[in-house]
Amino acid sequence: MNPILLDWIEFAVRWTHVITAVAWIGSSFYFIALDLGLHRDRNLATGADGEEWQVHGGGFYHIQKYLVAPEQMPSDLVWFKWESYSTWLSGFAMLFVVYYLGGDLFLIDPNKLDIPVWQGAVISMASLGLGWVMYDQLCKTKFGDNNTRLMILLYVILVAMAWGYNQVFTGRAALLHLGAFTATIMSANVFFIIIPNQKIVVADLIAGRKPDPKYGKIAKQRSTHNNYLTLPVIFLMLSNHYPMAFGTEYNWVVASLVFLMGVTIRHFFNSMHARKGKPGWTLAVTAILFVLIIWVSSLSRWEYQEDAALSQTAHKYSAAEGFDDVVNIVMGNCSMCHAAEPGWPGIAVPPKGVMLEIPEQVAIHAKQIYLQAGRSHAMPPPSASYILPEDRAEIVKWFESVNG
Repeated sequence: MNPILLDWIEFAVRWTHVITAVAWIGSSFYFIALDLGLHRDRNLATGADGEEWQVHGGGFYHIQKYLVAPEQMPSDLVWFKWESYSTWLSGFAMLFVVYYLGGDLFLIDPNKLDIPVWQGAVISMASLGLGWVMYDQLCKTKFGDNNTRLMILLYVILVAMAWGYNQVFTGRAALLHLGAFTATIMSANVFFIIIPNQKIVVADLIAGRKPDPKYGKIAKQRSTHNNYLTLPVIFLMLSNHYPMAFGTEYNWVVASLVFLMGVTIRHFFNSMHARKGKPGWTLAVTAILFVLIIWVSSLSRWEYQEDAALSQTAHKYSAAEGFDDVVNIVMGNCSMCHAAEPGWPGIAVPPKGVMLEIPEQVAIHAKQIYLQAGRSHAMPPPSASYILPEDRAEIVKWFESVNG
C-alpha cells in the first residue's frame, strides 16, 4: 500500500479512536460523578432514589435517579453503549493498521522472541479474547462476590500480563497491548454484562414483573471495575509516544505502578463527588508512585531491537540505488538525536525510540524517514538542523525506487 495513504489511514483511525474514547470516558465519568453526588436525603414525590440540580451552558437541569424505574417507562429511553463499542472497534482497527501491518518494526522484537509477524498477531488477538474470558469467569465465581478481593486478583493478573507481553513484543507494543487487554475487558463488560442486564430489567418492568436486584448488583460491580481501569488505559495508549515509558526492560513495572496511580486518582475524585472530602493522602501516594516510575525508568538503558538481522523489506532499501547518499544525509542531520546516547541537550533517549546511527537502522526505518524528512518537513526540526531541498528529494527518490 502507498505509504502516504497508509499514514493518512492510520491518522484517520487514530482520530476516530480518540473521538469515540472521549465520548465514552466523558459519559462514564459524568455518570459516576452524578451518581455519587445525588442528594438521597430528600423524600421525592416521584419515588426517585435521589436528585441533583446542575447548571451548564446557561441552562438548569433537574436530574432524578430511580433505583428500579419510574411508574411509567418512557418510550424514548437513551442507552449509553455505542461510545464503548465504537471505541473498542476503532482501537482494534488501529492495532491492526499500526501493529499488524507494521509488525516487522513495531510488533515483533527478534531479540525476545523471533517469530513471524502473523504469529505475533495471533498471540495478540488470542490474549485479548482469553483475557476477557478469564476475567469474566472469575467475576462469576464465589471468589468474585468479594469485590475488594477480586480487584486485588485482577491487579495481579494485569501485572502478570504486563510482564508476559514484554517477553514477546517490543516495549512499545507490550504497553499498548496491556492497554488493549484492559480496554477489551472494559468494553466487553458493557457489551456482555451491563447492557444485557439493563435490558432484562427494562423487559421485566414493561411486562409488569419485579426485576431481580442481582442484575443491578452485577452491573454495578463491572461498572466499578471500569471506573478504576480507565485512567491506566489512557496512560498505556499514550505511552508509545514516550520511550522512557516503554523503552526499558522494566516497562512492565512502570505499567504496574500506573495501575495503582489509577486507583488513587479515581479514589480522590470519587470521594470528592460523593461529598466525602478531598483525601490528601491520595495525592501524596500518587506523587510517590510517579517518582517511583521515574526512578524505575532510569534503571536500565534503552532496548535495542535494531541489533537483529535486517528484515527482507529492509534489505530492499539497503540494496537500492542511492542508499549510501541517504545514509550520509541521515547521519549528518538526524543521528545527533536518534542515537543510543543522544548528543542534543535535553534529549535522554532517541525520539520515538528510533535510532539512526548505522546504515542498517536507516534501512529499517526507511518509511519513517521517507514520510518525516522526504515527503514532509516534520524532521529534522528547523532549529536543530538544516537539510537541503535536494537532500529531501534524494530521500524520496531512494524510497520510491523500491516502491515503484
